[in-house]
Amino acid sequence: MSFAARLTRTPIPFDRDRGQDAVNAIGARPGELAELIAGTAGSSPYLEGLIHRETEWLIDALATGPEASVDTLLKALDSSPDDALAVDLRVAKGRIALIVALADLGGVWSLEEVTVALTRFADLAVSRALGAAIAIEIRREKLPGQSEDDIATAGGLTVLAMGKMGAGELNYSSDIDLICLYDETRFDADEYAEARAAFVRAVRKMTRTISDRTAEGYVFRTDLRLRPDASVTPVAISMEAAERYYESFGRTWERAAYIKARPCAGDLAAGARFLETLRPFIWRRHLDFAAIQDAHDMRLRIREHKGLHRAVSHLGHDLKLGQGGIREIEFFTQTRQIIAGGRDADLRASGTVEGLARLAEKGWVEPDDATTLTDDYRAHREAEHRVQMIADQQTHVLPATKADFQRLACLAGRDASEYGAEIRERLARVARMTEGFFAPSHSGAQEKPSLSEQARDIVARWPGYPALRSRRAVEIFDRVRPELLARLDRTARPEEALVHLDGFLAGLPAGVQLFSLFEANPQLLDLVVDVVDTAPLLGAYLSRNAGVFDAVIGGDFFSPWPGTDALRAMLSVQLDAADDYEAELNRARIWTREWHFRIGVHHLRGLINAEEAGTQYADLADAVVASLWPSVVADFAAKHGDPPGQGATVLGMGSLGAGRLNASSDLDLIVIYDGDEVEASEGRRPLATRPYYARLTQALVTALSAPTAEGRLYEVDMRLRPSGRQGPVATSRASFETYQVEEAWTWEHLALTRARPVAGDPKLGAAVENFRRTLLARPRDAEKTLADVADMRARLSAAKPGKGALDPKSGPGRLQDIELLAETGALLAGSPIRSLPAQIALACDHFGLPVGDCDSLQQANALFWQVQAAERLISEGPLTFQSTGAGAGAFLMRETGAGSIEELAGRLDAAAATVADLIDKHIGTPIPKD
Repeated sequence: MSFAARLTRTPIPFDRDRGQDAVNAIGARPGELAELIAGTAGSSPYLEGLIHRETEWLIDALATGPEASVDTLLKALDSSPDDALAVDLRVAKGRIALIVALADLGGVWSLEEVTVALTRFADLAVSRALGAAIAIEIRREKLPGQSEDDIATAGGLTVLAMGKMGAGELNYSSDIDLICLYDETRFDADEYAEARAAFVRAVRKMTRTISDRTAEGYVFRTDLRLRPDASVTPVAISMEAAERYYESFGRTWERAAYIKARPCAGDLAAGARFLETLRPFIWRRHLDFAAIQDAHDMRLRIREHKGLHRAVSHLGHDLKLGQGGIREIEFFTQTRQIIAGGRDADLRASGTVEGLARLAEKGWVEPDDATTLTDDYRAHREAEHRVQMIADQQTHVLPATKADFQRLACLAGRDASEYGAEIRERLARVARMTEGFFAPSHSGAQEKPSLSEQARDIVARWPGYPALRSRRAVEIFDRVRPELLARLDRTARPEEALVHLDGFLAGLPAGVQLFSLFEANPQLLDLVVDVVDTAPLLGAYLSRNAGVFDAVIGGDFFSPWPGTDALRAMLSVQLDAADDYEAELNRARIWTREWHFRIGVHHLRGLINAEEAGTQYADLADAVVASLWPSVVADFAAKHGDPPGQGATVLGMGSLGAGRLNASSDLDLIVIYDGDEVEASEGRRPLATRPYYARLTQALVTALSAPTAEGRLYEVDMRLRPSGRQGPVATSRASFETYQVEEAWTWEHLALTRARPVAGDPKLGAAVENFRRTLLARPRDAEKTLADVADMRARLSAAKPGKGALDPKSGPGRLQDIELLAETGALLAGSPIRSLPAQIALACDHFGLPVGDCDSLQQANALFWQVQAAERLISEGPLTFQSTGAGAGAFLMRETGAGSIEELAGRLDAAAATVADLIDKHIGTPIPKD
């Protein structure tokens, strides 16, 4: 389709005579194409000059369309001889500027098509200029060890395009920001100095080729000042030196700059590798709300330096750096990307429009706000292009006089009055939307609650805590503290809550990130107060692992529970992204900690009940064991070869097998393998089958329980394996089955009523499960079984007596007793059912209990579990009347429906007495009651 057929708008000639001269020069017939030429030449002296200079070329270009014209120009430039390159680049620049401007002004191309075309030309210009400069160094043998074959990769030098060029959104008369780095690994240590000197000469020559103004003009103004420590470093530095700089001294603005960075010339592969090594610097692991303050300070410094503290206006306003301008939208977008991009790679888009879209998709920006800012950004950029088209100046400032603004409005094809009003409205809207993000109001939070002398003493010691030792942390916390104290003041017992908060603050190793997070998300203060007031143990955990707060605002914290399969898939993605085995273990700990925290918070805040929390903790443990097992096997196999035989299955026992854990549950596991004992693995250090699986099991226990830099996952208990502590840590399938049939005690069969494969070879797991079902279904001597259970009950009672009226687990008639009765019922019924409520129902059927007694058992189980689940969440030790604070007490009351702690203790005693009587009657051997 011809250029003319695609026109959707045309500019208005500010100077009609100049516009008509241009129309006559190209011989355009009356119509929209003539109007485009007249409006362009009549309003832009720069474009008028290009039209007259490139008349012949332009006539052909308008006939073929802008895409074909640009492609042809770039193709010809790519094959231009090095000795003609400087001239050819400048000629191409003028033609690109002309055809792109006409496509822009005529609405033939969108903003993105315009900026991409300009960026493509910039990429090629830099690549060709660099190649020619490097070729000279190599042919003069000034670049050690490099030959003609290395010209294509610039001898190891890469050019990173930064800013709008890096994002593929170069503006019309932009300069280009470049960072030039060389791969020092290509050279021996004694060659570094010579190589660096050659690269510096090549970069300087490349820059002159592009930016020197000659009779044919210039190509691009080139800025190399974004490189590390630009005032003292050469224009080309080694990648290793750059990496050291960013690790030690890199600032937030440099992190933001690298969001848009990409290799554009030279050794592209080396450039990509460098950016990958810089990924942890750019994208922090935790949500980085401290970046908001950094961006805000940067905005204010720019305004101060440029004198831009003026109200929005359509006259003389800086469209890029002024209030409500382009930079505000870019900062708004990039800062949010920096905050969350370390946790969500989908947010790492280089373009502003794409970045806003992804932020909206992930819930970091309201969709309507993203749409508005996107529209305003595009309109700002188009206005910026027209400002630059008038005289090919790298300026972003709107004309200061009405007459000059009239010229701009004409180039935009708009009425000056309407255009000015639209620009003012847009600038004000952007300023309003972005200012609230960078400098949120703290009105209402400055009222300080009255503090007792004890409370004042507590607050007075805060400046000595590690989290408040830096000036920046103090500044941020001073803004947060009034609101924090106000929320504490609204708790049931403010001074008690303050003591708990004090413990939280004392345990924080650092404060800037967390305090910034609170400042940006004040609603989190309610959560902190709730957690530290209700669950001091969880508060202490948070103080050491403040990064888990990231999950609260990560987008999915309050979404429905995903289930085991989804959790396994999510954790597998995390493990696959790790660089090595140790990194896998650390990633697993970070990920698990966040999900564990989520369950605890949901339970604490009443979003889920105790039974749901128990299921979710079990789902999480299932996912962790199942996902880590392949990693453990792979790491072990790398040393000792693949597992001999069919492999192994991991059985979850006890509460894990039953699918109900609490906040501090350990994991009861058994590992069963299927392999010929005479076989051995085939690896660098082969092992016979038995020691192979024994050591593999120990590796699994270590992976789950060993402390790493990120803590530990779970304590592991393997005492339920055959022969308990005396038995091997891993058991062969044949030995396991023989032992269970011929030697196992009744208590070991009771344990099997809750066994469940949770990881390992699925076929072996299914075989072990079939054996379990067959074994449980076998006829058994009910009298002997009951006698064994009675003996076991007495032993447990002696070993684990109750710890007071609020103890939900130990003691006659409490949870441990109920579990024993339920397992006995399942065993005598020969049922494979694992869940405790279902096993209680089986026991009721087997012992012929009336409906009322069965209901009493189920209700007691629910009550005891509610208290145990709450206890393990809010208390480090057993609950007592003295240790249960106001927040914890309120949580217990809400969970159980009791009116007071004393009433709850009475209900627990009454339920225990009822259950104990039932068990005494049907199992025998009554346990003495305290």
